[in-house]
Amino acid sequence: MSNTIWIYHIPVPESIDKEPFTDLFNWLDIEGIEENDDHIKVYVDDSNTFEFEEHLENIALEYHITYTKVPLEEKNWNEDWEKNFEPVKIGPLVGVRASFHEAFPDVQFDIIINPKMSFGTGHHATTRQVMQMMGRLPLQDSTVLDVGSGTGILAILAAKMGAASVVAVDNDPWCFENHIENNQLNDVSMEVILGNLSDIPDAEFDLVLANIQRNYLLEHMAALAEKVRIGGWLIVSGILTEDEKDILNKALECHLLAQYLTEADNWACILFQKN
Repeated sequence: MSNTIWIYHIPVPESIDKEPFTDLFNWLDIEGIEENDDHIKVYVDDSNTFEFEEHLENIALEYHITYTKVPLEEKNWNEDWEKNFEPVKIGPLVGVRASFHEAFPDVQFDIIINPKMSFGTGHHATTRQVMQMMGRLPLQDSTVLDVGSGTGILAILAAKMGAASVVAVDNDPWCFENHIENNQLNDVSMEVILGNLSDIPDAEFDLVLANIQRNYLLEHMAALAEKVRIGGWLIVSGILTEDEKDILNKALECHLLAQYLTEADNWACILFQKN
């Protein structure tokens, strides 16, 4: 990751509500989004600005808006997160908070996440849905693989739910370091790998988690399916509801049968079982 994060100030058009407008950016390779009353701030690593601005230019033309961007140093980013990060409760299953918040008294699993520049705080609909889907499965003594682990929030939940072994992988050095820090905050132990799915040792898992995005899932569905044991589970999210059919069809080609599907805020989460 480069040393520079760019923050894009983008006004929300009057013709569209803030939430669906924000969703136009969530599938891109970005570091985070902050919603404000009349605009959003999108944080983008310097290495990803070209692709992001291509997409943003099309949106600016369609909605007749003008955006600005300024550089943001990592230290200031972290201070901004700490100032705005609020704890979130996901039903009776789990509460997610930063280390400077009080513990949740009435949830099964209390998770501490200091997010910094990593994705995964429980606030986004994709993360919430995956965690809720995990709550449907018997993870005691299971083996779990988390692909694109971000902050490690899903892997940490799996460990707290009693998984015997958890492996997590992310190709972002910052996420890798942040995940290790969050493991320590939650007193859990697992193997965290800096790399890609291809770097995972040959093994099959009871549960594979992939909260990433549509294009990755379509391209790597077969590789993900190979990591799931017969009768095991794959949970995917990061999918807009309009893309559900493409994901379902691709999964079926890989002998993955959809067992449960949820939708929230125009995002889908699907539970598959390997046939």
